[in-house]
Amino acid sequence: MGLSSALATALAGLRTNQASLSIISSNVANAQTPGYVTQSPTQVEVASGGDGSTVQTTGVNRQLDLFIQNQLRTETSGSGYADQMANILSQLQSVYGTPGGDGTLESALNNFTTALQSLSTNPGNQSSQNVALSAAQSLATQLNTTTQGIQALRTNVDQDIGNLAAQANTDLTQIANINTKLQGLSATDPQAATLMDQRDGAINDIAKLTDVRVVTDSSNQVSLFTTSGIQLVGGGLASTVIYNTQGTLDANSLYNTDPTKSGVGALDIKLPNGAQIDAVANNVFSSGQIAADLKLRDQTLVQAQTQVDQLAASMSSALSDVTSAGTAVAGPPAGFSINTSNVLPGNTINLTYTDGSNVQHQVQIVNVTDPTALPLQNAANANPQQVGINFSLGMPSVISQLNTAFSGSGLQFSNSGSTLSLLGSASATVNSASSTTTTQTLASGNAQLPLFTDGTSLYTGAITGTGPEMTGLAGRITVNAALVADPSKMSVYSTSPATAAGDNTRSSFMFSQLTSATFSYSPSTGLGSAAQPLKGTISSYLQQFISQQGSASTLATQLQQGQSVVVSTLQQKFDSTAAVNIDTEMSSLIQVQNTYAANAHIMSVVQSMMQSLLQANP
Repeated sequence: MGLSSALATALAGLRTNQASLSIISSNVANAQTPGYVTQSPTQVEVASGGDGSTVQTTGVNRQLDLFIQNQLRTETSGSGYADQMANILSQLQSVYGTPGGDGTLESALNNFTTALQSLSTNPGNQSSQNVALSAAQSLATQLNTTTQGIQALRTNVDQDIGNLAAQANTDLTQIANINTKLQGLSATDPQAATLMDQRDGAINDIAKLTDVRVVTDSSNQVSLFTTSGIQLVGGGLASTVIYNTQGTLDANSLYNTDPTKSGVGALDIKLPNGAQIDAVANNVFSSGQIAADLKLRDQTLVQAQTQVDQLAASMSSALSDVTSAGTAVAGPPAGFSINTSNVLPGNTINLTYTDGSNVQHQVQIVNVTDPTALPLQNAANANPQQVGINFSLGMPSVISQLNTAFSGSGLQFSNSGSTLSLLGSASATVNSASSTTTTQTLASGNAQLPLFTDGTSLYTGAITGTGPEMTGLAGRITVNAALVADPSKMSVYSTSPATAAGDNTRSSFMFSQLTSATFSYSPSTGLGSAAQPLKGTISSYLQQFISQQGSASTLATQLQQGQSVVVSTLQQKFDSTAAVNIDTEMSSLIQVQNTYAANAHIMSVVQSMMQSLLQANP
């Protein structure tokens, strides 16, 4: 190797040292910068002519494990989902209060039944009547408060979706803009490394909000997809998350795939080509905080509201509903007759019959006066099946509707005035029939009374095109204003003849209905099923759904903790490669110093040799 080649090699080495020193300085300076990925020089051997060669720094490499990075993003989405679920379910537990503590539904119900039990021992005592009435009002107020708490959580979650949509749009736009800036830049360009750090940071932010899949092409452009296949970013183009808030939500603000009927904010994805996708209807988001918010708003908290609505409805009906057995019709054909004069909207005729195949059927014929609610929809294997009939159209129409609804069943229907006859045939046997109607006055002569009302109206369980009356009832339930005006009706159930002094029929009936009577509960509460609805006392039903929500909150917290461990472990693995290690950088700095000294020494030796040559040849 000639002196010129040696000098060129040493100079190239010094340039490489300078580039390496710059990269080490950058790493150390950004050791605490979030999202910064450790860089290392990209060096290649370059022939210098003859037998010599030099080294050249062509750019930088980002030191990261792409497999771990993708795993980390997937688990980050899961962590975002778990965090939000655990957070809101914990707040829901605060709405319910501490089981057995004051200011809870459980304590309010217990206080009411205790007051009724006390009233039964002295039904004519005015003070006992007032105490029982006050306990009923406190129970209604607690249901109102619980509803307000649940709907406040739904409103907060709904607003959070809007905030997350805005955040997602910021990140998606940033990713697309960085893609554009990276066009024409080599992947090893130092400027490209900085841009890719920023792009990865934006992708990581998106991963907290939703599940993502990242595809990088040969030109260093990333395309971003949800796992459902919707493209969020492609090159320099980004989709837009559109959210139209509905403001404050209430129990009747429910999601519907028909935008004109939906009562909650619409979440859409607008693609760069102008196409718009309903993100909720198409299940675009399956993980991340947005997916958690959607599930909480449209399912979890709706079910929680349904549970307290069912409690309110069951209490109201338990105290006001009268079930009257039908009058047997000897026949043939045999069957039963039912008086329909007191059947209000939502009231039912309960029918059990056996068909020609010896299969028994249970049916509830429901008075539905809103045509838009018909026909009623039943879940598969629902027991009993519900059949909606509009009784407001008159008995001839009722008979026609029944014959149409039960066509082919072998059942026969007829009427005499307001009396409905339900008869069998050679292919069907009517086993039983009864009517369940709502007591409309406080002194009907029966122990039943409309103690709780839906605002100022009777609660009858009516079904309309907008849904069942039960929806949101817990937020509207109140004590009958007529009873508040006359608390004696807590005991007096008849004025002609007058209720005897000391008669505890009504108070004992109310206590029994609320503590020991058994009722069926809608599968929409998340308890039981359509084929086998949950049955039990009102107090046991309350305990069951409170326990279910407590278990759900505990499970969500455990999932959050487990997910946090997974993310933390993956982050440590990722950082072991990508994060700046000061010890490693100091070691690299010493190596650079040593190679710098070696190259400088070579230059010094070459210079000395050249001077010797010049002096030897004057």
